[in-house]
Amino acid sequence: MSSPPSVPHPTGPLNANDPPPTDDHPLPIVLGLDPGTATLGFAVVADRGRGNLYLVEAGAIVTSPDQPIAERLTRLHEGVLEVIGCCGPTESAIERLFFSRNVTSALAVGQARGAVILAVAQSGLSIAEYTPAEIKQSVTSYGNADKRQVQEMVRILLRLTAAPRPDDVADAAAIAICHHHSRRLTRLVAGGR
Repeated sequence: MSSPPSVPHPTGPLNANDPPPTDDHPLPIVLGLDPGTATLGFAVVADRGRGNLYLVEAGAIVTSPDQPIAERLTRLHEGVLEVIGCCGPTESAIERLFFSRNVTSALAVGQARGAVILAVAQSGLSIAEYTPAEIKQSVTSYGNADKRQVQEMVRILLRLTAAPRPDDVADAAAIAICHHHSRRLTRLVAGGR
């Protein structure tokens, strides 16, 4: 992974009708993470007010299956720290681990999640977890949406010409979008703007 460019925080509203952020309600910059030992997708999605989301940075941290697992997990940990340092997210979100029939795959994902969660915790960021169904429901309004539908809605919601690639990156963007939607809904229910 090459280092993402330093990206300034969004400092104002997307348009003149949007209220500026306040100290009580700062505009979030969410780091979405889709961990795997081979490929870890990440996407930094910011809100410029009233749910106007945009993609700040996205990419993948890739490790080689020829490397020992300790080296791969170290690379994932260091890569997430690098992304946090470059892009300055204020919050993070990750897919909740679900049990699969492939125990080996589930263990590998669990190890990658541990490395990622440690990096996020060391950076002082909060981390929210969402199930695959919650992410699909939030992004597409349908909890059983297929991968293609989720990717297309990510493209539309972030106003991109194409969905982020590879799939792990699009998944990370969907996780970040889900967190923005959840956060906004929580504030609306609580009576915030």
